[in-house]
Amino acid sequence: MARCGCGGGLCNCSIVAGENITVGGSGSPANPYSISAEIGCDDVRPCLSAGDGIDYDPGTGVIGANVSPAAGNNLALTTDGLFVPTGAATVTTACGLTGDGSGGAPLAVAVRAWPYPCDADTAGGVVVCDSNGTLRGEPRGQVNFFQISETRTYPDLAVPNELTVADTFQLDIVNSDTCRPATVLVEREVDVDFVLPAGSGAAYGHDTDQMYYMRNTGSSTITDAHTQTTKLYQALTALAPGAAAVIQLPVSMDRGSGSASYNRIQVFIRAILISL
Repeated sequence: MARCGCGGGLCNCSIVAGENITVGGSGSPANPYSISAEIGCDDVRPCLSAGDGIDYDPGTGVIGANVSPAAGNNLALTTDGLFVPTGAATVTTACGLTGDGSGGAPLAVAVRAWPYPCDADTAGGVVVCDSNGTLRGEPRGQVNFFQISETRTYPDLAVPNELTVADTFQLDIVNSDTCRPATVLVEREVDVDFVLPAGSGAAYGHDTDQMYYMRNTGSSTITDAHTQTTKLYQALTALAPGAAAVIQLPVSMDRGSGSASYNRIQVFIRAILISL
C-alpha cells in the first residue's frame, strides 16, 4: 500500500476492525485485506412493528400480510403477491344489481325483458353517470301552461266592409325545458261587442279566418250584440329548449254595413307547451 512502507510482504500500516466489521488478510499482494460487515438484526428488529393488515414476527424478522379470517374474505396470497381470485369477490347486492360476485352468481345489472313492440335499439332511453358518479335516467318530460285575458274598449268604431285587422293581442311564452324542444298548442277566444242599427251587419274573425257574422233584420238598433268564438291549433311543433316565442292574435273586422260599429274586444290566449 502506498505510504505504508510495504515491501517484502510486510506493511507498517495498522488496521482495526470496528463494531460488526471483520478484517482479514495481511495486506500483501498474496494475502490482501478482506473487509466484511455483519448485519445487526438484533439491533434492527426492535425498531419494527406490525400495523393494520401487516404481520411481523420479531423472532424470525419475517414481515407479511395479515389477511382477515372473517367470513366472506376471499383474498388469496401467492408467491407473487396478494390478489382476489376470479369469481371470489362477495358483494352485498344493492338496488339494480344481481349476484354476489362469485363464480356461480357473477355480479350483473338487474334488467327485464323489453315489453314494447318497438325496437329497443332505436326507441330505448339511456342511462348515464353524472359528475358525482350517480346513475341518471333521461330528463323528465314537462308540460307548461301560459295564458292571458284582456279586454279593450273603443269609442264605437265603424266596422269596415273589407277584411281589416282591428287590433292585435299577444302572449309571450318560454320553453322552460332546457333539454327538449316543446310542441306548442294554442287556444284562442275572441268576443266583440257590435252596435247594429236596423238593416246593418258586421263580422269579426281570428286573423283572416272569419268566425262570426250578425245582421240586424229588425226595425230597431241592437246594442252590444256579441258571441264568443274559440279556435285550437298547433302553433309550433318544435320550440327549442329554453327558447321564447310570441303567440299573436290579430282580431279582424269585415262585412260592415248600415253604420255598424264595435266598442269592445275581449280575448283569451292559452298555450300548452309539451316536451317529452
